[in-house]
Amino acid sequence: MSARTFSDQAISVQDSSDDNQLVISFRLLLGLYAIIPLCLLLQLFDGWFWSGVLQQNLPSSPEQFLLFQVLFGTPHIVASSILLASNAEYLKVYKPKIMFMTASIVMIFGVGSLFIPYKVLYLIVAAWTVHHVLKQQIGVGRGLYRLPDWAFYLLLWLSVTAGIFVYIGIFLKNSLDVQQLEWIKLVAGGLCVAMIGSALLCQRYATTAMGRWFLWSNVLLVLSSFYLFMQQYYFLAILVPRLVHDATAYVFYVVHDYNKHHRQPQNFIYRYAARCHLPIFIVLPIASFLLAFVLQSYGDSAVNSVTELFFGVEIRKAITVGLLGYLALMHYYTESFTWKHGSPYRRFIAFSK
Repeated sequence: MSARTFSDQAISVQDSSDDNQLVISFRLLLGLYAIIPLCLLLQLFDGWFWSGVLQQNLPSSPEQFLLFQVLFGTPHIVASSILLASNAEYLKVYKPKIMFMTASIVMIFGVGSLFIPYKVLYLIVAAWTVHHVLKQQIGVGRGLYRLPDWAFYLLLWLSVTAGIFVYIGIFLKNSLDVQQLEWIKLVAGGLCVAMIGSALLCQRYATTAMGRWFLWSNVLLVLSSFYLFMQQYYFLAILVPRLVHDATAYVFYVVHDYNKHHRQPQNFIYRYAARCHLPIFIVLPIASFLLAFVLQSYGDSAVNSVTELFFGVEIRKAITVGLLGYLALMHYYTESFTWKHGSPYRRFIAFSK
């Protein structure tokens, strides 16, 4: 069986043979971290040459822009849901876990919201979000730097905890007083220093240059967010990990779908795409971006129109908070096991340096 690297610029559906398989290049994944120096340069140029114009015009949080939600976050969550829901064999394997998690979400965020304070629920989601993002990135490189379990989890939890404080400092800053915000900055800074110390300790286990590059790239992912947070470039502080995380996820999704469906489409999406002569590489990205745009832009108003017409009741944010919130939480849960060694997903994933 011949193998092809996903970073190969010559990849095309037309010239691929039936036994061709894609492999995920660690060099490609490492290249995604180029967003870090780009955002840092933007911040520095804004301070040196642009008199802070960029800082003044960027939103205080990405969620203020619908465009950001359409481009980042929501599409890859929708893509993950499509991948799982469109393959019957995956649903069959994971059905008990999906049902359990659905019931848990309903109990905690539905029933629980009646007596659990909003900030507590927000902190749960924030912590879970940061854990999901950073565990994916640090976990992807684990095969390269081959850390012992204690070293891996030390680096992971220092990174996650620092990331949580940065996240809280950005998204809850308007509800915090000056002293509380200073404490958050102090704690996050201390955790970043500890993270650097742990990385220095851990890097001796990385026997390859690629492993060390990947290790420090993940450290810089958190450090750059902390730095941009301290400089009050909140949009860039969130953009850095969000973009790296989402792009990495799409690499996995596209490679999985190509290897699974390029010989013979296994589900209705790729059978229809084959009839339309659409390249496999673009099917899931286009479907997820379009669906995310429709749901984000028109979902709430469509639901309101239906409920008002038939029941005379308005349900606010049924899609953007209800459905997409459910899909996000389910995504955080399912991604923690669907890509592990031995899972059905991993049968279609291989790596190369």
